Amino acid sequence: MKPAYPGFVLWLTGLPASGKSSLALAIKEELENEHIHTIILDANDLRQLLTPDPQYTDYERQWLYRAITGLATMLACNGDNVIIAATANRRIYRETARRQIQRFAEVYVHCPLGICQERDEKGQFLRNEENGADSVPGIGVAYERPFAPEVTVETITQSPRRAAESVITTLKLEKIILEPNHLCLQS
Repeated sequence: MKPAYPGFVLWLTGLPASGKSSLALAIKEELENEHIHTIILDANDLRQLLTPDPQYTDYERQWLYRAITGLATMLACNGDNVIIAATANRRIYRETARRQIQRFAEVYVHCPLGICQERDEKGQFLRNEENGADSVPGIGVAYERPFAPEVTVETITQSPRRAAESVITTLKLEKIILEPNHLCLQS
């Protein structure tokens, strides 16, 4: 049986180490406190599962973001709410998701490159530099900022919790995130 209302998908995009995963967790926690269940699809986790020896080629990125979009679309169509934490360095990846998903919002997680490099706990920037590779978005691979995201958060001035509150408030006003009571009235 098809759900009465599709779920939403929030795509958190930004440079590597900009704070996407931390923000996704904070949004999930805030929404769970309001009894709005969400599923996080984090590209870092999915990449390890789906491409255990990542090469970060254009082809691999296209494949991975198609898979993430397909999974998010399927979940949303089944009434699940999804938060995607993924750089998705090309706009086309995010725009494809926007075209496929009824209740979609793009959240731009803005952080200057230098701060991202300082924060890089996973060592992605350092490995890139040591290997002489050009595979990190923002350095050797272009990162295409969103033209008109529904929300922009500045992670150097906002804590994940404050940013999550801002995202949720804005997306409720935009009717992307609906109150649980509103969902019951729609049935």
